[in-house]
Amino acid sequence: MSLDRAAVRNIATLARLRVAEDELDHLAGELSHIIGWVEQLAEVDTDGVPPMTSVAAMTVLQRRDVVTDGGDAESVLANAPDRVDAFYAVPKVVE
Repeated sequence: MSLDRAAVRNIATLARLRVAEDELDHLAGELSHIIGWVEQLAEVDTDGVPPMTSVAAMTVLQRRDVVTDGGDAESVLANAPDRVDAFYAVPKVVE
C-alpha cells in the first residue's frame, strides 16, 4: 500500500499537524515505506507462538521480606561526624 499526497494531507489534518506542501511527497514516501514493513510483518506465521513479556527469560532476585533492625549500627555510625551513644548528633536547627 502506498500513500499519495492527498492521503498524507488528510492524515495530517486528522492528526492536527501542519505539514508544508513541499514536504508531502517526502512524507508519503516514508509512510508508504513504514506501511510496507508492517505488511511484511503481518505475513509472519505466529500460530503456536506463545505471547511473551520479555525477549529474555528473567528471574527477579528477591530477598525475604523480614523486618530487621539493620543489624550493623556500628558500621553505619562509623561515618557520623558526631554521635551520641547509638545516634547521629546534629546541630540544633530551631532556637
